[in-house]
Amino acid sequence: MDVPHRIRIGTAGWSYKDWDGVFYPPELKRRKVHPLEYLAHFFDVVEINTSFYGPLKPELVKLWVRRAAAANPEFQFTTKLHRSFTHSPIAVMEPTSAATIKPTDEDEAAVREGLDGLAGEGKLGALLIQFPVSFKNTLLNREYLDTLLRQFIEYPRVVEVRHSSWDNPETLAEFTRKNVSFCNIDQPVLGRSLAPTEHVTSPVGYVRLHGRNYKEWFESDNRDDRYNYLYTKSELEDWKGKIESIAERAQTTYVITNNHYEARAGANALELKSILTKKRVKAPPTLLKQYPELKSFADAAEDFSDPNLSLLA
Repeated sequence: MDVPHRIRIGTAGWSYKDWDGVFYPPELKRRKVHPLEYLAHFFDVVEINTSFYGPLKPELVKLWVRRAAAANPEFQFTTKLHRSFTHSPIAVMEPTSAATIKPTDEDEAAVREGLDGLAGEGKLGALLIQFPVSFKNTLLNREYLDTLLRQFIEYPRVVEVRHSSWDNPETLAEFTRKNVSFCNIDQPVLGRSLAPTEHVTSPVGYVRLHGRNYKEWFESDNRDDRYNYLYTKSELEDWKGKIESIAERAQTTYVITNNHYEARAGANALELKSILTKKRVKAPPTLLKQYPELKSFADAAEDFSDPNLSLLA
C-alpha cells in the first residue's frame, strides 16, 4: 500500500453476544482474557458504540485502554457522541432535526468526563457525531450543527450525515474551514440516502461500512438485522481505491466496519486489511471456520498471545 499516511482498520464495537465462539474462541473466558485485548491483536482501532447509548465512565475507559495496550501499544479508539446530541428522544416516531434534539447541560458534563479520560490517555482518535438520515441540510439544522461543533471543538470531530442533501461543495468547504471531518459511508442507497463518497475535510479521514442489507434496513423489527450483511471481495475492492484516495489527503484514516452481525465486521475488516496491505493477515481460527472465504486473505492465529500477529501500520 503506497500511501504516505496511516490507515487504521477496525470494527464498530467489540462486545456482542453473537461474537462468542465466532470471533472470540471459547477458551478466551477460561483464560480470563479481555475481549478487547484479543481484538487488539488483529486491529489497531475500535469504534466505541456504547457511548451512543450512555456516557463513558472514566474508570471503564482506563480499563479498556490498559487492556488494549497490553496487546498493542499503538491501539486507538474512536467514539460516538451520545445520542442526546444527535437524535430526537423519540427518533423512531418522529424525524430528527434541530427542533427535536434536546441535550442538557448534564448530558454534556457526563459526555466530557469519558471523552477527557480517553483524550488524557492520548487514545482518542476521533469523536464521531452521527446523525440519522432524517437530519437534512436545512438552515435550522446547519445552525444547530455549527453550535454543536463549537461545543466540542477541543476534540477531533467527525460528522456522519446520511442524507444526500449534505453532499455539496458548500458543506465540504464549511467542514474544511472548521477542521471537521466528513464521514464517508457505505449504506443501502434508498431515496435520498447518501451514496459512497471519498471526501477529506480535515487531517482525519473516516470511512464507515454499514453493509447493504436493503431488505432489512428499515423493515426489520430487530435493529441488529440491518447489519446482517457480508461484503464480497469485489465490493471491498471497490472501496480500496476510495480509501487510498482518502489516505493520500489525510494524516490518519479510520476505516470502521459496522456490519457487526455474527462478527461479519471482523471478517470484512481483516479482508480489507489484507487487500490494502497486499499481505496475508492473521485471523481468529473460529472466524475462519465461520467464514471460509476469509481463508483467501488470512491464516489462523495459533495463539492469542502470539507476538507476531501482523498489525496494519
